[in-house]
Amino acid sequence: METTGQFSKEGKIVDTTLRDGEQTAGVVFSNEEKRQIANLLDEAGVYQIEAGVPAMGGDEKEAIKNIVNDRHRASILGWCRAVANDVTEAIDCGLDAVCVSIPVSDIHIEKKLGKTRAWVHENIARTINFAKSHGLYVSCNAEDASRTRMEDLITFVRIAKEAGADRLRFCDTVGVLGPAQTAAKIATLLNEVGLPIEVHAHNDFGMATANSIAGFRAGAEFISVTVNGLGERAGNAALEEVVMALKYVENKPVSFDISKLKALSEFVAKASGREIPLSKPIVGKNIFTHEAGIQVDGLAKEPATYEVFHPSEIGGERQIVVGKHSGKNSLQAKFKEFGIDLDERLAEKILKVAREKAVEVKRSLFDKELMYIYYSETKEG
Repeated sequence: METTGQFSKEGKIVDTTLRDGEQTAGVVFSNEEKRQIANLLDEAGVYQIEAGVPAMGGDEKEAIKNIVNDRHRASILGWCRAVANDVTEAIDCGLDAVCVSIPVSDIHIEKKLGKTRAWVHENIARTINFAKSHGLYVSCNAEDASRTRMEDLITFVRIAKEAGADRLRFCDTVGVLGPAQTAAKIATLLNEVGLPIEVHAHNDFGMATANSIAGFRAGAEFISVTVNGLGERAGNAALEEVVMALKYVENKPVSFDISKLKALSEFVAKASGREIPLSKPIVGKNIFTHEAGIQVDGLAKEPATYEVFHPSEIGGERQIVVGKHSGKNSLQAKFKEFGIDLDERLAEKILKVAREKAVEVKRSLFDKELMYIYYSETKEG
């Protein structure tokens, strides 16, 4: 049955950069960096920030407390195992929400935990009850939900709902689903149980963003993301991709300050030591860098021919480069940036040399290289 829009017409963004993002191999945020990332996320309008794992204690707990004390508009959530002591640590941090996590697939229950499904049911119900008795908002984290038999998953979600869970976090923990499968599973759970759902997608097969949007279409009210798609293995659904897909692919209202996306992305990239790939969707440098003559010509006539949204919307800017595939219009547009109007004859001469140079150096040309060609050609007359 179709359930699209059952709970919300606007996806609520739950950012887990500070928890799942920091679990990227080799990534560690300093406490001040965690605090600054939380500030940037809050300023941008994220609905909820998953600040970390309170039960880790030490610096982690101190960082979470600092974030809570900054009194953000966003809800601040802590990740907990299905253990009362973990929830107690979260309460001590002053958190208003917890994500209580437990495995639900056979392979995780039997091979990782060495337990039974009955044990899982008992522990999740007891921990949710404990958290709710202390006034916390509870997201029930179903680890490896995507590889769990639907009948078992429905039973689990019903138990979580009866225990008082406010929502289910449906985890595609190893990223094995496609969009159609994700939508079908989300729709089934909503129809059978009716507990609000957060879709938490991993990117092992490159489908995390697509799966997140598919889950939203099927009725998931919450979407879990990380800045730049940080996360274990291939990472998570990227905040910047999900937000822009909601606005431009789904045509949904977005309570998010899109102008802050680039600055947020760049700060997290620096703090994590993970450079933004040139062709990274939305925030990559190449997204608004144009070389091919046909594209530059189209952009000059109407930017929407090759840009769905203006680069300034995310705090970026358009850049024209000259290389092997450039045309005369591209070259003339580039030189206008230098305050030089090239006539047709000179443009043809410079373009020929520039293309040859681009093949030689196997890249587009730097501005100083273009100016060198210009001075050489004008000097020769």
